[in-house]
Amino acid sequence: MAELRSYFFLDNMQPQLASFMASTVQGYMPVAGMASLFIEVAPGMEIVRLLDIAVKATDVRPAIQVVERSFGTLEVHADDQGSVRQAGQAVLSAMGVPESDRLKPQIASSTVIRKVDPYHASLINKSRGGSMLLGGQTLFILETQPALYAILAANEAEKASRVTLVDIRPFGQYGRLYLGGEEADVVVGSDAAIAALQGLTGRDAKTNG
Repeated sequence: MAELRSYFFLDNMQPQLASFMASTVQGYMPVAGMASLFIEVAPGMEIVRLLDIAVKATDVRPAIQVVERSFGTLEVHADDQGSVRQAGQAVLSAMGVPESDRLKPQIASSTVIRKVDPYHASLINKSRGGSMLLGGQTLFILETQPALYAILAANEAEKASRVTLVDIRPFGQYGRLYLGGEEADVVVGSDAAIAALQGLTGRDAKTNG
C-alpha cells in the first residue's frame, strides 16, 4: 500500500512560483492565479497510477510527474479550484486514506543571512533556478522534510511579501527554499513560510512505519 507523504492545495499560485515551475516542468505549464495540488507518495512508482486517476477524475492538467526510487511526486492544476480539489479527493479515495494521513512538515533548518557578500551571491546564482540574488541583499534558506513542502513555503512567502524567489529544490529526502530581497521583505516572507508549514496538520514522522 502506498504511503501519503505530502498533500497540499494552493488556492492561488503566485507569479514567481508559477514562472519558476513553467521554466522547469516537463508537463503543462501553470500560470499565476491557478489552483494547484501537490502530492508525494512512497514508493515512487505508485505516483504514475495516481496521476492517471487524478487527470481522469476531472478537468485538470499535470505539470509534474517525478518518479524516484523512494518517492513519487505529482502536480495538477486548473483555473477552477473545485476541479483541483475533486482530483485530490479521487487520489485519496484510490489510496484509501484521508488528507490528514499526510506527514506533518518538519523544518530541518532555517537561516537568515543579512547583507550577503557579492561573491557569495554570485556563487549561489550559479545553481539557482529562479531570480538572481544580489550582493547586499538578505538571504533566507529553509530546509524541510518531506521535500515537497518547500513549494508550499515558497507560495505563502510570496503571498505575504515582495520577496524574491531565488531557488526551490522540492525533490529527494529534503526540500530547500532560497528567498532573497530587502531585509524587511525577507523577514516577513520567511515568517509566512514557516507559519504555513507549522500550521499544516498531519502524522508525526517519528511514528511513521
